[in-house]
Amino acid sequence: MSAILALFASLSWGSADFLGGMATRRAGVLRSISVSYPAGAVILTPIAIWLVPGTIDGETLWYALGVGAVGAVSLSLLYGALARGPMGVVSPVTAVIAAALPVLVGLAQGEQLPPVAFVGMALAVVAVVLVSRQRGEHVRAAPMALVLSAAAGLGIGGYLTLLGLAPESSGIWVSAGARWVSTILVVGALVIVVRPIRMSNFPWVFALCAGVLDALGNAVFQLAAQRGELAIVAVLGSLYPAATVLLARAFLGERMSRVQAIGVLTALVAAAILSLG
Repeated sequence: MSAILALFASLSWGSADFLGGMATRRAGVLRSISVSYPAGAVILTPIAIWLVPGTIDGETLWYALGVGAVGAVSLSLLYGALARGPMGVVSPVTAVIAAALPVLVGLAQGEQLPPVAFVGMALAVVAVVLVSRQRGEHVRAAPMALVLSAAAGLGIGGYLTLLGLAPESSGIWVSAGARWVSTILVVGALVIVVRPIRMSNFPWVFALCAGVLDALGNAVFQLAAQRGELAIVAVLGSLYPAATVLLARAFLGERMSRVQAIGVLTALVAAAILSLG
C-alpha cells in the first residue's frame, strides 16, 4: 500500500509541477503560489477532518510550522526554475537532489531494506537522469534555472524528510497545517512586494489545479511514509519528472528523445521493483 500511495504522490506532483510552471510563466512565482497554496489548504482541511482523522498536538503543530515554512521557500524556488528553464530538465534535476536527503535520513535511522530495493533505487536514479537528458538549443537550461533547481531540490528534500518523520497519529494534519502556514507567508509576501492580482488575465485554472494536486501529493506522501520505509517512498515519489516530461511533450511540444523514452521505461521498471520489494 505504501508503494501505491508513493506512486500516486509522484503522479500528482508531476502534474502539479507542469501546471504550476505554466501559471508561473504567465503570472510570476508569488502571484501563482499565492493562489495555489490557499487552494491546497482548502482542499486538505476537510479531508483531514473527516476522511483521514488524526490528532493535533504540540508536536504536530511544530512539524506543520516547519514543513510550511520550508515548503513555501522550496516551491517558490521550483516554480522560478520551471519558469526559466525547460520543464524536462528542471524537474528531474530537482527530483534527484530532493530524493537523496530523505533516503539518507531513512537509512541513518536504521531502516532495513531488502537487496532488491537497492536495485530499484539505483534504477530510479538512472531513470531520472535519463529523463533529464535533452539535446538541442531550444532545451538548454540557463545557469540560473539550474541553480534554482538545485536549491529547490535541497529544500524539497528537507520538506519530504519532515513529512516522513511527522507523528503517525497526526493523519495528514501536518500537510494540511503546513499549507495554511505557507499560505500566510506567501500572501504576506505578495502584499508587501507585488502588485495586486489582475483578475482578467490571471491563469486561474493552472494555479488552482496545481495547488490542489501538489497538496494532495503531499498528503498522500505523508500517509505513504507512515505505512512504509521513508527511503523507498522517497525514491518512488522522486519519479514525478516522468509525468512532467510527458505533459510538457503533449502540451508544449517539448521533444522527448529516445534516451528520455528509455528513462520513462526505466522509471516504470524501478517503480515495479520497489513496489514488489
